[in-house]
Amino acid sequence: MKKHNFSAGPCILPQEVLLKASEAVIDFNNSGLSLIEISHRSKPFIEVMDTATALALELLGLEGKGYKALFLQGGASTQFLMAAYNLLETKAGYLNTGTWAAKSIKEAKLFGDVVEVASSKDANYNYIPKGYSVPSDLDYFHCTSNNTIFGTQIKDFPTSPVPMVCDMSSDIFSRTLDFSKFDLIYAGAQKNMGPAGTTLVVIKEDLLGKVTRVIPSMLDYKNFIEKDSMFNTPPVFAVYTSMLTLQWLKDLGGIAAIEKENEKKAKLIYSEIDLNPLFKGFAATEDRSTMNATFNLVDDKLKDTFDTMAKEAGMNGINGHRSVGGYRASMYNALPYTSVAALVEVMSELERKA
Repeated sequence: MKKHNFSAGPCILPQEVLLKASEAVIDFNNSGLSLIEISHRSKPFIEVMDTATALALELLGLEGKGYKALFLQGGASTQFLMAAYNLLETKAGYLNTGTWAAKSIKEAKLFGDVVEVASSKDANYNYIPKGYSVPSDLDYFHCTSNNTIFGTQIKDFPTSPVPMVCDMSSDIFSRTLDFSKFDLIYAGAQKNMGPAGTTLVVIKEDLLGKVTRVIPSMLDYKNFIEKDSMFNTPPVFAVYTSMLTLQWLKDLGGIAAIEKENEKKAKLIYSEIDLNPLFKGFAATEDRSTMNATFNLVDDKLKDTFDTMAKEAGMNGINGHRSVGGYRASMYNALPYTSVAALVEVMSELERKA
């Protein structure tokens, strides 16, 4: 029986995507060859890459607006470094809202001055800073849209007088936004898009070529743009599976359609957290993530009982990150509403038993 998969990443993927991907590993398009055996320079895989990048731009509403979509290796963590390498000449501003934002700040400091425009570190990142302004003397402003560990999410992005860079690893394709507000978006595939192994980078081409430093070939966005993501051998399986997932999302009705489902799931679990006296939420109410609900038991004596009940009900991946403790229900695009309802039922049952 398929478990209720609340894992924070790698994430749950649509069952039909898993089936198609598994078939392609055995025999890709009835070619007599496996997807992971064919040349990445072959016409069949070039079509996969072209379809994947086109779908990404289409779903984000960025077609014909001067953007390129790339599928790269190294995870979003490499983009902490790569973005700064390509864009930071003198000074950049960063919004510090969690572990991954802090890591991106650390990497950027290797290349120039970094200003923390605002931070929520003072409260263990349980809220999103507000009321700040982005300085106009920056090379760019960087933010993290959703904080997987702490369960917070930016609801209103600032108006930025400088190019805006955003790490959307854990909520890309999950909600409607004006994505043209961003000049560079990056996201590891393993939350809402595909398996671990590739990272989507969506970049406005006129953003590049403004730093004076020499950029190593493998870290230069221009090289990957010129070669359509194939400056070196791409992660074939991860790109193909991401393409299937993006097509699945398009067939559902795109981001607007999945946003409605995500809001229903989030409303269901947060209602239970607020109404059930045995649980308390971690993140500030107004900043709660629709992707990652973080919560704790009021009385830790109930932990063993709750853990046993959750396991018996087929729950997977609900333990919170060690930075927060407690529990975390990651509700990415492919997680069905029925899984959230099953978790809420376990929470309600614990209240009835207590």
